Amino acid sequence: MTGERRAWAYLSRVAEPPCRDLAALAARVGPVEAAERVRRGAVPAELSQRTEARRDIDCAAEDLERLDRLGGRLLTPDDQEWPTLAFTAFNGVDLRRHPDGVAPLALWALGGAPADEVAFRAAAVVGTRAATAYGEHVAADLSEGLCERGIAVVSGGAFGIDGAAHRAALAADGCTVAVLAGGPDVPYPAGHSALLHRIHTAGLLVSEYPPGIRPARHRFLVRNRLVAALSGATVVVEAGLRSGAANTAAWARALGRVVCAVPGPVTSSASAGCHALIRGGAELVTRAEEIIEIVGRAGELADKQEHPSSALDDLTDMGKRVYEALPARGVRSVDELSIEAGLPVAQLQGQLTLLELAGLAVRDDGRWRVRRRSK
Repeated sequence: MTGERRAWAYLSRVAEPPCRDLAALAARVGPVEAAERVRRGAVPAELSQRTEARRDIDCAAEDLERLDRLGGRLLTPDDQEWPTLAFTAFNGVDLRRHPDGVAPLALWALGGAPADEVAFRAAAVVGTRAATAYGEHVAADLSEGLCERGIAVVSGGAFGIDGAAHRAALAADGCTVAVLAGGPDVPYPAGHSALLHRIHTAGLLVSEYPPGIRPARHRFLVRNRLVAALSGATVVVEAGLRSGAANTAAWARALGRVVCAVPGPVTSSASAGCHALIRGGAELVTRAEEIIEIVGRAGELADKQEHPSSALDDLTDMGKRVYEALPARGVRSVDELSIEAGLPVAQLQGQLTLLELAGLAVRDDGRWRVRRRSK
């Protein structure tokens, strides 16, 4: 256990995240010197106030040992695995409007998936805890489709949409990331203990909170900025007008990420937030392929959506005009069809021949009619 590692662990606990001044100090003088200055109180007044209550509490060695026993690791800006590219988005945040819009000081991680590789190709799938059957079905379908194309699914580990997204990703043998609002060793909600363990085994659990820290309301809101930052796009499947998912979408916008929303029944309050996002400019998505087009590699486009085919699809505009001139019942002469279609007889006859070859028209004693399809 190096002195730098212990210093990062100490700094991670000494101030409630995110703390812009503490991160700036560590970047300027290094973690060891920053930790020493904080312990002595030899820091500017505002940072001194942020760290005063905890500066004498040094659990760094215990935190790192506990994390090591769990098979985890502490990620810092000095590490190769640090998602530097993803976190550069914080450089463009307007801190006057979003004072918490800064990168984390460090991340406590459990799971084998490399954080930088995951963030390079990921989408957040988020939504309300009070999900409907429709919402859970859509979240699962989108997550499965994303994983099948190598896109990691990022969410918050909560009940409802989050849980449906994580479970579908695991069932598809894909990578999924749960960003926690408490320590990585504190399963929350307790009802998702088994699910979080599976994510730890097959994906990644990350938190900017040290071991033992309990989730709290303000920590969920702060956590949401990391869900958005680690994803190329944030997809809101179901959300009320005021919800954590809407907060995550707001962070995605602040970070310059793409916000997507899934439409739902106009009578469903669970989709009211999604409809508000769409009115506000969010991308309307219904298929995983549409999300992949946003977060995938350059040139990776969505597959064309299948549409019901018709024998008329291959007709030219002129051919369609002649077909529409054919009577639904009875027959018409060439002269009558010429008047109905507004075409010269010479052009009309050529089109009638093509319709006959296509099996769409029948000549009946010099007159023409539609070929009726057998049932």
